Amino acid sequence: MGGIELGIASVVLIVALIYMGLYIPVALGLVSFLGVWIIRGNVDIAVALLSESIADTVSELVFAAVPLFALMGLIVSKTGLGKDVYEVANFAFYRIRGGLGIATVAANAIFASITGSSIASASVFTRVAVPEMRRFGYRTRFTVGVVAGSSVLGMLIPPSAMLIIYAIVTEQSVGHMFIAGIIPGILLSVAYGILILFLAYLVPNFVGGQQAADVAAEDWAHLTWFDLVKKIVPVLVLVLVVLGGIYGGVFTPTEAGAAGSLAALVIAILRRGFTWRDLWEVLVETGYITATILFLIITASMYSRMLGVAALPTVFGEWISGFDLTLNQLMFVYVLLMVLLGTIIETASIILIVVPLFLVVLDSFGVDLVWFGIITVVGAEIGLLTPPLGISCFVIKSTINDPSVSLADIFTGAFPFAVTMLIVLIILILYPFLSLALL
Repeated sequence: MGGIELGIASVVLIVALIYMGLYIPVALGLVSFLGVWIIRGNVDIAVALLSESIADTVSELVFAAVPLFALMGLIVSKTGLGKDVYEVANFAFYRIRGGLGIATVAANAIFASITGSSIASASVFTRVAVPEMRRFGYRTRFTVGVVAGSSVLGMLIPPSAMLIIYAIVTEQSVGHMFIAGIIPGILLSVAYGILILFLAYLVPNFVGGQQAADVAAEDWAHLTWFDLVKKIVPVLVLVLVVLGGIYGGVFTPTEAGAAGSLAALVIAILRRGFTWRDLWEVLVETGYITATILFLIITASMYSRMLGVAALPTVFGEWISGFDLTLNQLMFVYVLLMVLLGTIIETASIILIVVPLFLVVLDSFGVDLVWFGIITVVGAEIGLLTPPLGISCFVIKSTINDPSVSLADIFTGAFPFAVTMLIVLIILILYPFLSLALL
């Protein structure tokens, strides 16, 4: 078997191993190691490639942003800022039909700007938003669907771990990727708000909550503007420190992660609800997240090198070019692949596996890789809401701990939001300036 055939077989084998339940980094590392061994006929070369992948990954300064932003997000989750943001958003939107759903989207968008994690958003707002919305009479499927749909904003609105990983893979500026995610993130948030209004007026039995405004008015009548400002100021401070620091040229993205973590810790201490035990749990969880992501990146780096040894990216580019596709046709194939893979593999793995294959093809079209990164993240994120492996939906199921709420309920509720994401993705493909206007 030649290098090309082996490279193609490796892609098929990795997907098959993942389907059979093998841990994704293990599948990547195992196939990569064996692939290089078979191609070169020398196990020492395969070992050297593994060592090189590990050394190059752990020595990259930009990877320090991953644990720092994870630490900041976990501290924020522990201090209850997600609940505060949700209460402020509820106060702003409860008078509108479906307003608590819109409030959840708005709160998730704000929360995303200080955590950068869809999983964190799904976990926090399952605890905060789902009980409140159900108390106000909103239907269960709509409630969990709103939380699942809006949780994906964490991967698009900066600071986003996925945008960091994409920037590393394609050697783009992390700061440029963050800036490019702002308008698409706002666009997707607005689209979700419009969807909720559409459902509230045209499919009221699916949404529920028709009497929510009257109940909410009684619940929140005691809130003053001072209470609202006190709840939102810590969030604004974090946004100013992280995003203001990056866009103002004060910090690099990695330094912004450190500054944001320090600011989050200071806020947590000032709120007096953060114990030494909480700090220990946050540090341990940060270690778990960092180890998982770096293990994935190491094995994906090895896989990319194996593909290079097999010359698959070059051959794949020549093969795709032979079809004489237009850019829009190529993007259709790419998005279809991303959505399908998103049903079985999480976003970081998709970026690390698929993007290197398409880089050679994109050169002939002169595609802006920053724009392509936004398309990649949105396309892969659709898979977080679709079966059989919609990760956000599984997080909600495990967090809600309610036997009456099935996975089918969550996937059903998330379906309109997945369709909305697809529509927004098409708009972003047709109008690249939406992603590049702020650069």
